[in-house]
Amino acid sequence: MSDDTPTPTAANDPLEELRARAEALERQLAEVQLRTEAQLIRAGLKVEAVRAGMVDLDGLKLIDPSEVKLDAGGEVEGAPALMARLKKAKPWLFAAASLSSTAIPPPAQALRQKLATEMTDAEYRTARQAVVRNRG
Repeated sequence: MSDDTPTPTAANDPLEELRARAEALERQLAEVQLRTEAQLIRAGLKVEAVRAGMVDLDGLKLIDPSEVKLDAGGEVEGAPALMARLKKAKPWLFAAASLSSTAIPPPAQALRQKLATEMTDAEYRTARQAVVRNRG
């Protein structure tokens, strides 16, 4: 008596199919994680380059990606020190500090309306007419 039932093979074994699919998904996940980490590193370096005064962000291509890592918080480790080294090695990539003006801008203050007691007669009449026009 012959048994006509096919023996399970890798092609039609559901367990093997699931294992193969799980392995493919794990590879995809690893690729996505690598791409995401690379994007976070590029973004962090761009932020630090702008803070350091880099004129052309193409200068970031000069940084060896193998020396840049993310910390546990997702920030680029040692980014300020890396920019300082790059600034020292390639100063033309960064804007020169301007020495033309030493004036310090005044601190920002909230706008305040002028009180009626501080206005001249002409200013008061103009302001009163504007208020009356806006009511009507």
